[in-house]
Amino acid sequence: MQRFQDISPCRDAVLEARQRRLTIGLVPTMGALHAGHASLIMASRQRCDRTVVTIFVNPTQFGPNEDYLRYPKPIDADLALCQAEGVDMVFQPSADAMYSTGSPTSIHVGELTSTLCGPHRPGHFDGVATVVAKLFNIVPAHVAFFGEKDYQQLMVVRRMVRDLNMPIEIVGCPTVRDPDGLAMSSRNAYLCPGDRRQALSLSRALFAARDAIGSGRRDVAAIVSQMHRTILDAGPASIDYVEIVDALTLQPLSTVDRPARICLAVWIGSCRLIDNVGVDAPVSPG
Repeated sequence: MQRFQDISPCRDAVLEARQRRLTIGLVPTMGALHAGHASLIMASRQRCDRTVVTIFVNPTQFGPNEDYLRYPKPIDADLALCQAEGVDMVFQPSADAMYSTGSPTSIHVGELTSTLCGPHRPGHFDGVATVVAKLFNIVPAHVAFFGEKDYQQLMVVRRMVRDLNMPIEIVGCPTVRDPDGLAMSSRNAYLCPGDRRQALSLSRALFAARDAIGSGRRDVAAIVSQMHRTILDAGPASIDYVEIVDALTLQPLSTVDRPARICLAVWIGSCRLIDNVGVDAPVSPG
């Protein structure tokens, strides 16, 4: 497994592989890797000849009161996971390498960032879009793999690639959950045992809402109200949002009459957790 910390050698190695007509898969991460990341690596290895993992905790997507400084950085464990999963190259740059000229240029993806996490994390998706664009230039891959747990991020990256005519395919991979239903996240490490048990209310609320829609319920306000009760009955929590949105535009729905995404962001203890599930287009009874 090759490991790069500087931009030029990494780009040269990827370009050399492309010259040999090898397909390149990219898995961008912020480290603290877990089974969810391993599933993205597996998807890349099944699809591509070479897999590149980037490990970079991007400062420009963190707000002033967020957890950039304490974000977990277990680099030895991350490299061991990459080695075990058959990764071919790891790009692990410093912030100075990525932003050597500062950061006066940024990418803003409109509309898709106006809902869900957007209002609660001003500037976050500009930081995401900008660093992903930089990584696509440094690692000129054919395909990039993102998890559906960060569904809004996935949609923002897809829209950026489409709008800017970037020559890369974006593949979304299913959310990986622990056996008890909790969506895997690097931030789960912040949860004490009691908070972790309480966090199971999030997936319970999502799955119950999905089942209710599958059974024919369509009124978003009633479904969301029940989700709030499920979450708050489990213990003290601060809800940023619980919403049912159009699966493509991410705009809120009042009635589930098209493919939708049930999304939430909830603070439990000191940890902000996000999760979502998809809902197919409803079938009219008859």
